[in-house]
Amino acid sequence: MAKLKTTRWDPAKHLATTADIAAYLDAAIEDGDPALISAALGDIARAKGMAQLAEKVGMSRTSLYKALSAEGRPEFATVLKVLNALGLQLRAEPRSAKKRAKKAA
Repeated sequence: MAKLKTTRWDPAKHLATTADIAAYLDAAIEDGDPALISAALGDIARAKGMAQLAEKVGMSRTSLYKALSAEGRPEFATVLKVLNALGLQLRAEPRSAKKRAKKAA
Protein backbone atom coordinates (compact mmCIF):
# COMPACT_ATOMS: atom_id res chain seq x y z
CA MET A 1 0.00 0.00 0.00
CA ALA A 2 1.39 3.40 -0.99
CA LYS A 3 2.02 6.01 1.67
CA LEU A 4 -0.58 8.72 1.91
CA LYS A 5 0.94 12.18 1.56
CA THR A 6 -0.76 14.91 3.55
CA THR A 7 -0.25 18.64 3.64
CA ARG A 8 -0.99 21.12 6.37
CA TRP A 9 -4.27 22.97 5.86
CA ASP A 10 -3.76 26.73 5.74
CA PRO A 11 -6.91 28.77 6.38
CA ALA A 12 -5.26 31.89 4.92
CA LYS A 13 -5.50 30.29 1.47
CA HIS A 14 -9.29 30.12 1.79
CA LEU A 15 -10.00 33.66 2.95
CA ALA A 16 -10.56 35.31 -0.40
CA THR A 17 -13.51 37.63 0.22
CA THR A 18 -14.53 40.03 2.95
CA ALA A 19 -17.52 37.77 3.62
CA ASP A 20 -15.17 34.76 4.09
CA ILE A 21 -13.02 36.77 6.46
CA ALA A 22 -15.97 38.06 8.49
CA ALA A 23 -17.48 34.57 8.81
CA TYR A 24 -14.13 33.08 9.88
CA LEU A 25 -13.57 35.76 12.51
CA ASP A 26 -17.19 35.51 13.74
CA ALA A 27 -16.72 31.76 14.28
CA ALA A 28 -13.54 32.37 16.29
CA ILE A 29 -15.22 35.06 18.40
CA GLU A 30 -18.24 32.83 18.99
CA ASP A 31 -15.93 30.14 20.36
CA GLY A 32 -14.72 32.66 22.95
CA ASP A 33 -11.11 31.50 23.19
CA PRO A 34 -8.78 34.54 23.09
CA ALA A 35 -5.94 32.46 21.62
CA LEU A 36 -8.21 31.26 18.81
CA ILE A 37 -9.35 34.81 18.06
CA SER A 38 -5.75 36.00 17.95
CA ALA A 39 -4.75 33.11 15.68
CA ALA A 40 -7.73 33.78 13.40
CA LEU A 41 -6.67 37.42 13.08
CA GLY A 42 -3.19 36.16 12.22
CA ASP A 43 -4.59 33.88 9.51
CA ILE A 44 -6.59 36.79 8.10
CA ALA A 45 -3.53 39.06 8.20
CA ARG A 46 -1.50 36.47 6.27
CA ALA A 47 -4.28 36.16 3.71
CA LYS A 48 -4.32 39.93 3.17
CA GLY A 49 -0.55 40.42 3.33
CA MET A 50 1.16 40.74 6.69
CA ALA A 51 3.71 43.35 5.57
CA GLN A 52 1.09 45.70 4.12
CA LEU A 53 -1.16 45.25 7.15
CA ALA A 54 1.72 45.88 9.55
CA GLU A 55 2.46 49.14 7.74
CA LYS A 56 -1.19 50.24 7.99
CA VAL A 57 -1.28 49.36 11.69
CA GLY A 58 2.05 51.02 12.44
CA MET A 59 3.89 47.92 13.65
CA SER A 60 6.76 45.86 12.34
CA ARG A 61 5.83 42.71 10.45
CA THR A 62 7.59 40.58 13.06
CA SER A 63 5.74 42.23 15.96
CA LEU A 64 2.41 41.79 14.20
CA TYR A 65 3.16 38.11 13.47
CA LYS A 66 3.99 37.59 17.14
CA ALA A 67 0.92 39.47 18.41
CA LEU A 68 -1.46 37.65 16.07
CA SER A 69 -0.31 34.13 16.83
CA ALA A 70 -2.06 31.59 19.04
CA GLU A 71 0.54 32.37 21.73
CA GLY A 72 0.27 36.13 21.22
CA ARG A 73 -1.66 38.39 23.52
CA PRO A 74 -2.31 41.51 21.47
CA GLU A 75 -3.43 44.66 23.19
CA PHE A 76 -7.03 45.59 22.53
CA ALA A 77 -5.86 48.72 20.70
CA THR A 78 -3.86 46.49 18.34
CA VAL A 79 -6.91 44.32 17.65
CA LEU A 80 -8.96 47.42 16.84
CA LYS A 81 -6.24 48.78 14.54
CA VAL A 82 -6.00 45.45 12.71
CA LEU A 83 -9.77 45.23 12.29
CA ASN A 84 -9.87 48.80 10.98
CA ALA A 85 -7.02 48.13 8.55
CA LEU A 86 -8.88 45.05 7.30
CA GLY A 87 -12.03 47.08 6.74
CA LEU A 88 -13.88 45.29 9.53
CA GLN A 89 -15.62 46.61 12.61
CA LEU A 90 -16.21 45.26 16.07
CA ARG A 91 -19.78 45.32 17.26
CA ALA A 92 -21.81 43.83 20.06
CA GLU A 93 -25.16 42.13 19.80
CA PRO A 94 -27.26 40.25 22.34
CA ARG A 95 -26.59 36.54 22.60
CA SER A 96 -29.40 34.33 21.45
CA ALA A 97 -31.13 32.19 24.08
CA LYS A 98 -29.58 29.10 22.48
CA LYS A 99 -26.05 30.50 22.83
CA ARG A 100 -26.66 31.57 26.46
CA ALA A 101 -27.92 28.08 27.34
CA LYS A 102 -24.92 26.48 25.64
CA LYS A 103 -22.44 28.71 27.54
CA ALA A 104 -24.20 28.01 30.87
CA ALA A 105 -23.91 24.23 30.42
